[in-house]
Amino acid sequence: MKVLRLFERHGSNITFGIIVFILAMMPVLLMMGVVSGGSTILFLGKCISFAIVAIGIDLIWGYTGILSLGHGLYFALGGYAMAMYLKMQATGGHLTDFMHIGGLTEMPLIWVPFTLSPGSLLLVIIAPAVVAWIVGYFIFKNRVKGVYFSIISQALTWAACSLFIAMSPYTNGNVGITEIKSIFGSIKGSANQGNMFLLFYASLIALIAVYALSKFLVERKFGKVLIAIRDGENRTYFSGYPVSRYKTFIYVLSAIFAGIAGAIFVNFNGCITPSQMTITYSIGMVIWVAIGGRGTIIGAVIGAFFINICEYNLSSGSTVEIWQYIIGVLFCVTILFFKGGIVGLVRDKVPSLFKKV
Repeated sequence: MKVLRLFERHGSNITFGIIVFILAMMPVLLMMGVVSGGSTILFLGKCISFAIVAIGIDLIWGYTGILSLGHGLYFALGGYAMAMYLKMQATGGHLTDFMHIGGLTEMPLIWVPFTLSPGSLLLVIIAPAVVAWIVGYFIFKNRVKGVYFSIISQALTWAACSLFIAMSPYTNGNVGITEIKSIFGSIKGSANQGNMFLLFYASLIALIAVYALSKFLVERKFGKVLIAIRDGENRTYFSGYPVSRYKTFIYVLSAIFAGIAGAIFVNFNGCITPSQMTITYSIGMVIWVAIGGRGTIIGAVIGAFFINICEYNLSSGSTVEIWQYIIGVLFCVTILFFKGGIVGLVRDKVPSLFKKV
């Protein structure tokens, strides 16, 4: 019973600690030969980035009731900022091949900051934060909410994706920015295994920091206000709380998390394309949170890893034609019968099993 009470109080933190421990052991298992191939580490590195953006979505949707279907925009903005910096490091600050093909003879103004110094990496945070603040300030100040906000977020993402594709000389269009080495150098091949491990552990530290900050916020008065906004925005407003400021702040913070996640993703993926900015990609992020369990933080982490591991294993072999339908059915079943997701299912069923024992 002491174990049960411990999990009731600190279950999410214990679960997160177990996840972190397993992830931290993966490079060790690779060196021991238990895990074969560095592709597993690269895949888990991407999953870490997905978990970070999922935490951001849980903050705005699970806790504040803001359903964003366009967070792929902020994920891609952080990814493009990182990719542009890394590309400039690779070319020595000179024009890239696709710029020459596009007819450019001088460095475009939007690329100039990335030729200057490592300080330009701050744009990974600044770019999504500024866009999110502009969007959030005007939308939340005018008290736009519910399905109307979701539609607007979709429209903005679609417009941004179309813009990036159209600006081919500057962004390489549909192809995106490719052939990128990580911030620690090449991570391909056994000779660069040290760089891959360094990148992996740095990303894991970023996940821990994002999780800790999120838990700190939601477990204090700030988190209670977010829940009050979710459950009764008008009552919270008339109670004297500046609702639009709270919503704008948490929306910007979630966008920053998405930007950081996008930057991490680029390092492991080696490229960034407008496909990471599509509405489909954004909806997928919402599915991670829904299946994991929204309004819990740990559910976002679990959902991101669970769905992407399922996708990784189902998107090849005999299920290659139907894996998207399988994920879709899983999402529908969760929404209809297990609204608390995986975390809610465990929270409701496990205590009763202990009592029977």
